[in-house]
Amino acid sequence: MPPRTYRMLPLAQLVPALPHPNLAGTALTTSALWPVWRDSARGEVRFVPLSKKRAAKRWHKARAFDRQTHTAGKHGGVIGRTALAVLYVLLFDFLDYKTGQLDPSYDAIARKAGVCRRAVADALQRLKAFGLLHWQRRCREATDALGRFCLKQETNAYAVLPSSQWRGYFEAPAAPPPDPGTWGDHPPLPDQLAQALADRAAGDSARSVLARLADDPADSVACALAGLFGHVMAAKA
Repeated sequence: MPPRTYRMLPLAQLVPALPHPNLAGTALTTSALWPVWRDSARGEVRFVPLSKKRAAKRWHKARAFDRQTHTAGKHGGVIGRTALAVLYVLLFDFLDYKTGQLDPSYDAIARKAGVCRRAVADALQRLKAFGLLHWQRRCREATDALGRFCLKQETNAYAVLPSSQWRGYFEAPAAPPPDPGTWGDHPPLPDQLAQALADRAAGDSARSVLARLADDPADSVACALAGLFGHVMAAKA
């Protein structure tokens, strides 16, 4: 008896085609059902308004953060020039200060910052790693060319976080007041008696000098002298 031969069937005939999922059914899913990120949100994203003044403060603090972490012999600090450039265009080119909406595409950020798309992706990851930036991936419901339900990837929704959430950042302490007697300190005023003597030496009349002595009721000595010389002047008159 001649040996039996077998013919291999194509894989498409061995495995039946899976039905495409839609809004009404509960079909089986695969790991690459639609080309969207797994954690993309379909609902409305709520943006938080951020005024231009507060945005400028966060930008200057980000620059200070980069200076704080500067290492000798290297360019910049932990944030880097590219990430600072990306943060700048986010805050001053794309942010809607009234609504807080901030959702530019990678290509739009790259054009404004003058860098490539890959540099934008690296800069965003660096800003997120140090707590300066957070984002929510988004997608929307749509239909494909055959009218079937699908999801389409949208641009990310970004939020520039306050400096209290930045990792490794510390606020610079306030400058201490100048020591007494140093440059910038207000010199103490002389007492009433010293001022009256200086005014008399400068040619002021005796009446105005007595008025100067009585200016400060807390200076009992000056007030007593003003009263004494006032009586003497009244007796001579």
